[in-house]
Amino acid sequence: MRYYLVAGEASGDLHGANLMRALKENDAEASFRFFGGDKMLAEGGTLVKHYSDMAYMGFAEVVVNLRTILRNMRTCKQDILAHQPDALILIDFPGFNLKIADFAKKKGIKVYYYISPKVWAWNQKRVLKIKKVVDQLFCILPFEVEFYKSWGMDVDYVGNPLLDEISRFKPNPNFLQQNLITTKPVIALLPGSRVQEIERLLPVMLSLTDRLPDHHFVIAAAPAFSEAYYQQFIGDKNVTLVFNQTYDLLHVATAAIVASGTATLETALFKVPQVVVYKGSAISIAIARMVVNIRFISLVNLIMDKKVVEELIQEDCNPTMVYSQLTPLLKGEKRDAQLQAYEVLAEKMGKPGASDRTAKLIISSLHKG
Repeated sequence: MRYYLVAGEASGDLHGANLMRALKENDAEASFRFFGGDKMLAEGGTLVKHYSDMAYMGFAEVVVNLRTILRNMRTCKQDILAHQPDALILIDFPGFNLKIADFAKKKGIKVYYYISPKVWAWNQKRVLKIKKVVDQLFCILPFEVEFYKSWGMDVDYVGNPLLDEISRFKPNPNFLQQNLITTKPVIALLPGSRVQEIERLLPVMLSLTDRLPDHHFVIAAAPAFSEAYYQQFIGDKNVTLVFNQTYDLLHVATAAIVASGTATLETALFKVPQVVVYKGSAISIAIARMVVNIRFISLVNLIMDKKVVEELIQEDCNPTMVYSQLTPLLKGEKRDAQLQAYEVLAEKMGKPGASDRTAKLIISSLHKG
């Protein structure tokens, strides 16, 4: 079968790569074209557009980069038409992918959506649109099944693909030595994979290096950026930068400061106490506060339906607040409480196998016609 996948950010690249691997295991003739990243490219096929040219966060940023977004959308539509895939698999990234789904459905192409758009967060009526343009929807968060059911839509809960990736992880015993990391306790900094995230969050994260000299700070760098790019923020601080070693970093970390997103869940599954941070443009945040109807922004808190990790958003995301929330996680009762909550979270998430379950459901659907 010919599969066309569209992923628009780092997490989508990770999940897309896992799904491609599972599709190959279940379909010996699988071939791929995709919008994605390096992880998907490593699985084979043709990379049409890298996600680093596509990922814009926030309402204002989308408006500013609208011309580029529309050009990417046009390229995607033309390429799908030119290659006529048996299946179009869209991975999260709803602002872009729901429009691609609408286009493909009208052209008679089977549309599968892997990792539900977060329509439960805002504008829930988008479910009606999804019902029209998506043939099959695969959810990775336990509470999403009941949400869609309340809108009269049956979906498949396949588990969470992060568990697949983590289950395959084998720690590098020489990670600390190879990266010249001292014997001090490690604090992991995960500032995200998009320019806006890094530029707004990394300076706040790095401000703690002077306040916690007895800890070694290590940045999990996004592969789409160079060492020189990060160095402009690091300056002369004694901070280590690692590429493509996020899981090794989490494996040895004592605590972490994490940009809101998939990384918050990864950090929790590695049992690392964390503070979650987020900063957007003033306009984007103002709009979000008007339209978003969820209590939390981090996946950890959303899945647990209570505050497990501290969320410092916008004006609260400042050096003083981050320091005050991080230090109790280094030892003591607050650290222990978060680690205990992580155990419950792990039970809720279930077992690995999401990618394989999704691949089998897609292939079965295609064979049915």
